[in-house]
Amino acid sequence: MKVPKINTKSSVTYSPGYTPLEKRVEAPKPQGPLVKYNDTDLAEFRDLINKKLDAAKKELAYLQGLITRKDEMGGDNDDARYMTMEDGTMSMEKEQLSQMASRQITYIDHLEKAIMRIENKTYGICRVTGRLIDKARLRAVPHATLSLEAKLGLVKPNQD
Repeated sequence: MKVPKINTKSSVTYSPGYTPLEKRVEAPKPQGPLVKYNDTDLAEFRDLINKKLDAAKKELAYLQGLITRKDEMGGDNDDARYMTMEDGTMSMEKEQLSQMASRQITYIDHLEKAIMRIENKTYGICRVTGRLIDKARLRAVPHATLSLEAKLGLVKPNQD
């Protein structure tokens, strides 16, 4: 077996495309008055959030109904019951339903906090950069508190 000869003159030093957190450029602090969404935009977002909140509450009620159901498959009928392979499957299904319900409760909480931010007129302001979050992002994720730049870590938080 022949080992190829390596020419060290053609080697390039390794320089990763990663910038350490300490050397990243800090976001410029907003000068002048803080820009906020106007009342018509806030009303539009409130309607959107209320629709999503109603749908989320219905979904949570449905999931809770599935978790607490009492029927022949739910395990309430102990008289004619015997151990089967499906007993583990039912408990695993209930655990998955419980996790989904827990996520739904967290989502509802985030939406309710977004409604509070609308009432305080602080909705749509990034908590890292202090600038407005893009409307398209807020329509897609109405409970967002970070702009896309802050979410991706392109901007480091202000150290006030």
